[in-house]
Amino acid sequence: MKNIAVIGAGTMGNGIAHTFAQSGFKVQLIDISEDSLTRGLNTISKNLDRMVAKEKISEEDKSNTLNNITTFTDTVEGVKNADLVVEAATENVDLKLKIFKQLDEVCAENTILATNTSSISITQIAAVTSRPEKVIGMHFMNPVPIMKLVEIIRGYSTSDEVTTTIMDLSKTLGKVPTEVNDYPGFVANRILMPMINESIETLYNGVAGVEEIDTVMKLGMAHPMGPLQLADFIGLDVCLSILNVMYDGFKNPKYAPCPLLVNMVMAGKLGVKSGEGFYDYSESRKAEKVSKQFS
Repeated sequence: MKNIAVIGAGTMGNGIAHTFAQSGFKVQLIDISEDSLTRGLNTISKNLDRMVAKEKISEEDKSNTLNNITTFTDTVEGVKNADLVVEAATENVDLKLKIFKQLDEVCAENTILATNTSSISITQIAAVTSRPEKVIGMHFMNPVPIMKLVEIIRGYSTSDEVTTTIMDLSKTLGKVPTEVNDYPGFVANRILMPMINESIETLYNGVAGVEEIDTVMKLGMAHPMGPLQLADFIGLDVCLSILNVMYDGFKNPKYAPCPLLVNMVMAGKLGVKSGEGFYDYSESRKAEKVSKQFS
């Protein structure tokens, strides 16, 4: 397995492309937007610069990694020689089904199709293809180049051979693959999202403030990041989408998203990527913090 196509140049897509390319694979990074591809490559380059500065890799390693990545806005051309396609588009069921239907039509018969979905059914995605045995979940954690875990999710029809291949492939990336079965939210988000949602409910009910809730979880439970800060980092829209998938899948009220989360997403307060969520990430706020440091 030498050629890897990655669909989507956003946060997860460029991280996945970076990780494969740094491990010596030829990567075709695909996005419908040329601007997204440019931003994705810039992000990869900056992340590599940080690794060079920390002496984790050399300048030659950085150059080789970037040379292993080719960008495409044409999906058909981008996946033409792919041994594996990893889809990392927005967490939207209809979009993913559309992508996988197209991939099944244009990819070679032996190409494995993987999705980085964090909650959507692999079985449902596989059902729109003629190769359900070759469809699997590869749920990377953010930031991909740093986080070791990859959730490997078997759909109802995913073959043993494909599962073993993807498990072994993940190990060559320096990751720790963990096999799980196909239920809404899998393991990571089935446990994480109710915790985040309950933290938002705690804020919504006026039990404590944002920083107080996060401080309790960081100092009391040894979490490296508080749940509300983590929600901002993940993206509140992503958190809402995952909770909705689990609520629809299990029909259990404990997965129903908090009204405060729903309202914040409708208001465009999505966390780090929008500049404001439970915390303020705007440039003016950053400048204020810097000013205080030197005052």
